[in-house]
Amino acid sequence: MIKDKVVIITGASSGIGEATAKLLASKGAKVVLGARRADKLKRIVDEIANDGGQAAYKELDVTKQPDNDAIVELARKTFGRVDVMFLNAGLMPISPLSALKTDDWHQMVDVNVKGVLNGVAAVLPEFLALKSGHIIATSSVAGLKAYPNGAVYGGTKWFVRDFMEVLRMESAMEGTNIRTATIYPAAINTELLETISDEGTAAAMQNTYDKYGISPDRIAHVVAFAIDAPEDTTINEFTVGPANQPW
Repeated sequence: MIKDKVVIITGASSGIGEATAKLLASKGAKVVLGARRADKLKRIVDEIANDGGQAAYKELDVTKQPDNDAIVELARKTFGRVDVMFLNAGLMPISPLSALKTDDWHQMVDVNVKGVLNGVAAVLPEFLALKSGHIIATSSVAGLKAYPNGAVYGGTKWFVRDFMEVLRMESAMEGTNIRTATIYPAAINTELLETISDEGTAAAMQNTYDKYGISPDRIAHVVAFAIDAPEDTTINEFTVGPANQPW
């Protein structure tokens, strides 16, 4: 059941996060949105409220542990508990390794890896105490296979794959009833391409997305499906992309 579930969404100011927030709220979830752009979060929360939904927001930098702790606390204070954590924040400044864009490398590790660690560290005590909870993470098809220009980005998304799988296994072994779901999107039309600083790579990816890209609400429906599964059932992996893209 989605209705009345309290769902925290990171990277919620646009794209997959925004689409998921609106869809879940329309189904009766209480959503708590985090991202760096508070003005955009306020707009989304206002839209949800105007449609009769329940939502709250807080500015969030996933690379900072205190920010992650604070949004979990906001969910607790506003709605009484946390049921789902959707770790959706991510960056994709891909480039050839020979371009030596080392700042981009470190930024991807900080957001795509450490952001996941910080989010889990913030919510796990709540879930362990309740002996229930659901952690959902956005990986990428680049977390399933290797792509040129994606060595570091893919590495961060392979990390998410391994981390979430171990989390699932340990929860089962420890009897904490924490469900997991990892989503591997292909070409989804979001702001992700705007983070690519290498001009050649950016142009090539734009061509790919212009040809194949589909709406982020397609991923939102996958998140809703995962949450709506019976509490005794984990659907731990979803690979999702355009039907006409040979990813």
